Amino acid sequence: MSRSNLKTLAAQEIRRRIFAGELRPGTKIDQDAVAEELGTSKLPVREALITLDHEGVVEHIARRGAYVAELTRDDIRDQYRVFGLVSGLAAERAAKSLSPESLQGLADLVDRAESCAEPAEQERLNFEFHRRINHGSDARRLISILRTLGKTVSHGFYEAHEDWPAKACEDHRRIVEALLARSGDRARKAVERHFADGAERAVALLEAQGFWDRV
Repeated sequence: MSRSNLKTLAAQEIRRRIFAGELRPGTKIDQDAVAEELGTSKLPVREALITLDHEGVVEHIARRGAYVAELTRDDIRDQYRVFGLVSGLAAERAAKSLSPESLQGLADLVDRAESCAEPAEQERLNFEFHRRINHGSDARRLISILRTLGKTVSHGFYEAHEDWPAKACEDHRRIVEALLARSGDRARKAVERHFADGAERAVALLEAQGFWDRV
């Protein structure tokens, strides 16, 4: 695996631990332990921490190391909502440009997700659902921005939120219905609401795990 891929893998894992509540604000990140668990050297881990620092998830303190940033509830909400706003714009464009075959493909993805019981596969189908809508917008800049935003979202959402798959499928059907009706406004609002609901789920999970409790 290339160093770039190792850096991405390390960033995904550290990000997942933070947004799953396994690493709390102010916690020092043990680079040696992360490198050992991932079976890599410390260099990709250091590079991953720099990326996470730029995202505002990690804070570097001189001569002390890297720590989980003091994220607030609104920080979590903002991350999802910004993603939702741009995704909503893409869906609004896609409502006018997606072919009937592409729309049927989206409906088929929802059917597959509903019959799937494996969180990793559900998450993959979710990614593919949104990817197809984003690319269906034919909006080069929106797609580029969404690609960047997508890298900052934690993996493992379906595994961490057991009741989310059913809710996601319900939301996805509502999005598909809006796209089939060629209603850009409905599609945009449905996507924005979908991400806003995800934000509240993420905040609730972190609260339940004591993410903001002072030790």
